[in-house]
Amino acid sequence: MIFSYNKSHVGDVLLVIVADDQGQENHVKRKGNTAKVTAEDGTIVAWNIFEVSSILGEIEGQGQIELSQEQLDQVNEAIAKDGFSETLTLDPEPKIVVGFVKSCKKHPDSDHLSITQTEVDNGTVLQIVCGAPNIKAGQKVVVAKPGAMMPDGMMIWPGKLRGVESLGMICSARELNVPNAPEKKGILELPFDATVGEPFSAE
Repeated sequence: MIFSYNKSHVGDVLLVIVADDQGQENHVKRKGNTAKVTAEDGTIVAWNIFEVSSILGEIEGQGQIELSQEQLDQVNEAIAKDGFSETLTLDPEPKIVVGFVKSCKKHPDSDHLSITQTEVDNGTVLQIVCGAPNIKAGQKVVVAKPGAMMPDGMMIWPGKLRGVESLGMICSARELNVPNAPEKKGILELPFDATVGEPFSAE
């Protein structure tokens, strides 16, 4: 679950991204200052909480933000007050983390894609298809796991590339907004002493 706020571009609205709509048409049901967004199959994909500063006070941020449990409780109270029965829960797991490329092989149906098995934390390994020319086994990299929001607002969801399942993205310095990121294409290689599973920050 991703929380996003950008007053200058969207207004005083807390955007709560819950799931990938997979290209389905969205339906919005609004009560008061709360709007529930569902896909055609009924899956809740997002919530919009309008005039959210009246609930949480002034919010700092232009993009993805973190809410405390106390703030989330206040949002849930507002949702209930507007007549919805659902509640939101925090997902404390970091979504952009240090990863380790355990294996890397060529995609059978592409001359530039590679299929990696990349460890992201506690032994969890994700299959990630990567198009970077410098990807190889043995690297420490930055992985955006499913449910991550990139600095430019793009969401990362499970998908397929040329028919092969891909569960995340191995990131370049430019995609992460790393200061003075190189212009040439390629994923960001981290020092080998970087700790797998640790959250990554470009600051």
